[in-house]
Amino acid sequence: MEKLDRFARLAALRPARGAALCDDQTSPEESPSAGLDESTLTQLLGATILRTKYGNHLSVRNWYATPEFPEFRPAALDLLCRTPDAARTKKWRAAAEDPEKWLFLDSETTGLAGGTGTYAFLIGIAWWDSGGLQLEQFMMRDFSEEHSVLLELAARIAERPVLVTFNGKTFDWPLLESRYLMTRCIRVPELAAHLDLLHPARAVWKLRLGSVRLVELERHVLDAPRLGWHREDDVPSSLIPQFYFDYLRGRSALPLAGVVRHNGMDLRGLAALFGKLNSLLDFEQQEEAEGLDLFGLSRYLERRGQTAKAESACVAARNRGLPLPFDGQAQRGLARMAKRRGEHAAAAAIWEALLEDAECRLAACEELAVHHERRTKNFSKALEYAHEALKELRGKNNRSKYATTTIGQQQRIERLTKRVVRLEARRDGMTNRDTAPLLLRPHRAAVAGE
Repeated sequence: MEKLDRFARLAALRPARGAALCDDQTSPEESPSAGLDESTLTQLLGATILRTKYGNHLSVRNWYATPEFPEFRPAALDLLCRTPDAARTKKWRAAAEDPEKWLFLDSETTGLAGGTGTYAFLIGIAWWDSGGLQLEQFMMRDFSEEHSVLLELAARIAERPVLVTFNGKTFDWPLLESRYLMTRCIRVPELAAHLDLLHPARAVWKLRLGSVRLVELERHVLDAPRLGWHREDDVPSSLIPQFYFDYLRGRSALPLAGVVRHNGMDLRGLAALFGKLNSLLDFEQQEEAEGLDLFGLSRYLERRGQTAKAESACVAARNRGLPLPFDGQAQRGLARMAKRRGEHAAAAAIWEALLEDAECRLAACEELAVHHERRTKNFSKALEYAHEALKELRGKNNRSKYATTTIGQQQRIERLTKRVVRLEARRDGMTNRDTAPLLLRPHRAAVAGE
């Protein structure tokens, strides 16, 4: 019975033109657009039929003047091409230098679970051409056209092997790789580089926006109306799989036009997003850049090992203005970077200023205790800051909701307690060394008098 049930679910995915519908659904006769044949669908989408050795599929091509082709900045490539593998970073960096090799990609699928049962029924690609953006979208009218779509996509990737996606490393490309493997006759296309814009976008704009969905970025960052598009009548992403399954079962194909438009908007948004990241790296010339965005960029650059650029972005963020909690975090970052450069006095000055910040006072006391112990050798002052840090930490624990101490906090208390004991011993040692000669002078004078 389990096998029969499984095959029954698979059979439900086959086209069923004219099949009987449930009583609560609109019949084909009741809907003037229901039961559209393939030629009508082609006209509806403004598509052409592409023929390959594996069959046919639909292709929709459009060219847009916006977003415009951006002026590439090397800093953008340094940011996007960096990987844990130095050899791969160098390879990706070399491949991505030619924008004519870039291919933006976004897919619409039959579900978000992934795995062998998920199909990418609509695959959209885009590339810069004639100063604007050329779009091409491949659509399967039936699952039997998957081989044809994948073969055509492989040919496009061979021409432009630098893939640019939004969360494509996690979802789109792994899904397509599995679909290629399942064909057993079409090799997985080899990418020269894969640049995923989700991670830098999340780092830069999450502080200000919270959500970094492409739709939200278009609304608040990319200024979609200026670029000439809007999503007021956009298809909800959650309904896209259902619209396709409804079409396969013989219902209206009209919603698929909205799905194709949705995919095209995502591709244009993806290209515009790169342009925004590309220009944001030239933050000294971007007077309209938000302080929080620059602070997010600074943190991302620091994680990527680009300390000098991170510091410049952090300074620019503070100059534009940051909310108080984030301003304290920015100053902590500047102090940390100054210390890393060996400018310990400059770092200490920043920490002293942060003593007035309630959120940063504990960290400031700890850092100043370390600074005076190791750098100035002023053990008395270091001890004062260590005592203050210990008092601050215990006070925070007492003010917590359940007045409990976590393992991390307990370890921090133990570390500070050991520092206090060590500093007291060093301070007493310095005191004894300073006072001992005074005690010996009368004795030596008496010996000399003898």
